[in-house]
Amino acid sequence: MKRLLMRICRVLGVVLIGWLILAQSCMTFRKADDVAKKEFAASKVELTTATFLVDGRHIHFARTGSDSLPTLFFVHGSPGSWDAFEAYLKDPDLLQHYRMVSVDRPGFGKSDYGNPEPLARQSELISPLFHLLNNHRPMYIAGHSLGGPMVVKLAADNPGLFSGMVILAGSIDPAQEKPERWRPWLFKTPLNWLVPGAMRPSNEELWYLKKDLVALRADFEKIRCPVYIVHGTVDPLVPFANTAYGKKMLVNSPHVEILALPGANHFIPWTRYDTIKSVLLKLNRDTTGN
Repeated sequence: MKRLLMRICRVLGVVLIGWLILAQSCMTFRKADDVAKKEFAASKVELTTATFLVDGRHIHFARTGSDSLPTLFFVHGSPGSWDAFEAYLKDPDLLQHYRMVSVDRPGFGKSDYGNPEPLARQSELISPLFHLLNNHRPMYIAGHSLGGPMVVKLAADNPGLFSGMVILAGSIDPAQEKPERWRPWLFKTPLNWLVPGAMRPSNEELWYLKKDLVALRADFEKIRCPVYIVHGTVDPLVPFANTAYGKKMLVNSPHVEILALPGANHFIPWTRYDTIKSVLLKLNRDTTGN
C-alpha cells in the first residue's frame, strides 16, 4: 500500500509539473506578426503591425486598408487579441470603406502580455493610438464582450472623436455581473500558476470589471454618436438584458439601435459574421451617406 501511494504521488507530481509547464504556453491567444502577415498576404491583403510606448507600457496593434479612408477600430474581449477580428480586417467589402485597426488590449497579445489593467487605465494607454493614427477622416469603434464597456470608456474619454460605435455582446450593466468571489483566489495566490495562458490576465481583469462597470455609469451620458448594440438572445456569458441597460443609459446619443439575434450565443463576431458585417457597413452609410 505504501509503495502504491508513493507511485500515485510521483504520477501526480509529474502531471502537476507537466501542467505547470503546459499552462504557460497553451491558450495564449497570440499570433506571431510574421505568421499573420503571411496569412494576410495569401488573401492579397497587406497587414501592418506596430507597437508604441505609452507611460512605459507597450501597445500593439494591426492595421489594414488605405490611410485615405475612415478608420474602424476593433477592441477584443477577454481573453483575446487583435486577431479576434482577423476576418473583418481581410474583408474586401469592408476594405472598400474603412482603414481597419485592431488593438491588443493591455495584458493581452503583444501589449505586455500577462499584465492587465482596469478599464480606466486601459483607456489611458489605448487612447493615444487614436491620435497617432488620426487621418482627419471619420473614426468608428467596435468592441466585443469586455470590449463593449471598453469602447464606451474610450469614446467617453475622447469626446467628439468617434462618429459611431458598435457594442457586440457587451458586458455593460453592473447589475448583470455575478459576484464571482472566487476570482481573487486565483490571481492573488499561487493557484494562478495553474491557470492556462491568457486566462490568467483575463481572470484578473474580469474581477476589476465588477467595480469598473459601476464607475462607467457616469460615462454613458458623454457618448454623443450613434450606437448600435448587437446581442444574442441566448447569450450564456453576457445576458441579453445588457441591451436594455445600454438603451437606458445612452441618453445623449442621437441614435441607439438594438439588434437582437434570436438563438445566438456570445460568439456573434464569428457565428453571425454576415450580420455583424452589415452593421459595420451600415455604420458608415448612416453617418456619412456613403
